[in-house]
Amino acid sequence: MKNRSAIGWGELLIGIILIVLGIFTFARPSSALTGVVFVYGILAVITGIADIAFYVKVEQHTGFGPAVSLVTGILSILAGILLLFNPGAGKWAMVVLFPLWFIAHCISRLTHLSLIRMTAGTGYYYFTLIVNILGLLLGFIMIFNPLLSLFSVSYIIGCYLIIIGIDHMVLAASKLGMRG
Repeated sequence: MKNRSAIGWGELLIGIILIVLGIFTFARPSSALTGVVFVYGILAVITGIADIAFYVKVEQHTGFGPAVSLVTGILSILAGILLLFNPGAGKWAMVVLFPLWFIAHCISRLTHLSLIRMTAGTGYYYFTLIVNILGLLLGFIMIFNPLLSLFSVSYIIGCYLIIIGIDHMVLAASKLGMRG
């Protein structure tokens, strides 16, 4: 029998990175869109890989994987590659891509709720539900009001990154995060 750690280290690391990026975004909002595009690109690729890994892990255990995780993983990787290889255009694309990324990521997490409730408990279930509904609202606000999005995207992204970072850290400590 494998000796399991009491914490999901991958989720914990992603959570810490997301929180640090969120704090950095608040500390330097004027340079967030230009100086951090590269870091956001890396984060998008990492998040996409994590979503695809989740798809594979669930498919191995249940015989079918949540296709939404696979699709959002691919979209996250594509968004990350765009930001990494064209940071100038990435600054303007962030106004469109991040709302879509927020919406896709939140829908993906919401589709996992039944699995989360069974494996991680009701506390994490409700936390995930609330965080991802807020993420959906932020994503739709940024899509329907691009001017607001252009001027406030740094703060919205900072808030969202911190909230999702906390979400990943709570997952790391839950029963679901401990599975390997």
